[in-house]
Amino acid sequence: MEKTDGFGEEIADFVRRVAELKAARTVSDGDLPTVLDAAIFELDHVAGQLWPWYERLSSTGQGRGASAERQEQHLLRAVFQRFPLPVALVDREAVVRRLNFAATIFTGVRAGYATGRPLTALLAHADRAAFRSQAAAVARGDGDRSLTVRLQQHPSSPVHATLTAVRPSGEPHTTVLVVLQPGGLTAPGAPAPAARVPDLAETTRHAALLDLLDEMTTTLLTAPRGDRETVLRRAARVLHGRFADWVVVDTVADGMSRTAVLAPSDREASALAAQDPADCPLVMETARTGSASLQVRPEDPDAFGRDAQGAPVLVQADVTSLLCVPLTTDGAVRGVLSLFRCGPRPAFSMAEAKALDTMSRHISLTSGTTP
Repeated sequence: MEKTDGFGEEIADFVRRVAELKAARTVSDGDLPTVLDAAIFELDHVAGQLWPWYERLSSTGQGRGASAERQEQHLLRAVFQRFPLPVALVDREAVVRRLNFAATIFTGVRAGYATGRPLTALLAHADRAAFRSQAAAVARGDGDRSLTVRLQQHPSSPVHATLTAVRPSGEPHTTVLVVLQPGGLTAPGAPAPAARVPDLAETTRHAALLDLLDEMTTTLLTAPRGDRETVLRRAARVLHGRFADWVVVDTVADGMSRTAVLAPSDREASALAAQDPADCPLVMETARTGSASLQVRPEDPDAFGRDAQGAPVLVQADVTSLLCVPLTTDGAVRGVLSLFRCGPRPAFSMAEAKALDTMSRHISLTSGTTP
């Protein structure tokens, strides 16, 4: 394997040097002989060293070894997916690379949605910094770690997280394998725990989210199709109050313009309606990338710009969590929907973020195809 890696590095260096020689074709005529000599040297290097090296690798059955390695990777991937305990692969920043089936059931989040997002978003806020620190330590090679955390959806139930460093084939850096185990595990042979009593608070939140989705669907079906501003304002009214304290809608025409602002008071709504969306870094970033953003206790107070008095909007509104999603039609971002929760109100959950992502797609389809 080391011989194969070394050959790959040599090829990569050769390709880089060839690119440099191509760029050197513009030198003056007097310098061309030097460039030509360098090109001939590189060709000699390929003929004299790289090609014999390739033949040795081929003759020693490296191709068969690579095939066997691929089969082993498929086997390990299947073991990972079918492992009975919740398992996640994360990078040194705790961003999810993979979740197995048990982890998707345990966390209530689909693997496709979690991939590329921080695993810490699923944890209670107080546990996030500690988890990130331990994950970074494991990725640095400081040894395995274990800590107790709590999921945001079940803050009363401790979860044991065990972290160990792994280096999957094809990954450029060390990744961290995270095994999650519910607290209160019984020893072998101990009586089985009593059946879990349904969580009334969780059931209530789920029912409220379904009611919101139903009301949004009804609103969109009865709205005038193609009348974008009317559709957006009606959708914002559905979300305001019951789902978010603030709802801000910005649309893309010749530039970004503010279409609707619903706030705790008319005075606050009027103040933010006068703001230029171009002065909101988060809005512009969402419009540029087309990616949603979920933030709990936003670290950057200027992420949503400043008000007319020069104070950060997020600080003035006491925003404790926010969701910012693109409104996309025909592959292009036509607007941005921003939601704030303030004060003691519970932060947006991953499940709520997924629900808003679904609603935003339905809003985009109903509001028309052209800005």
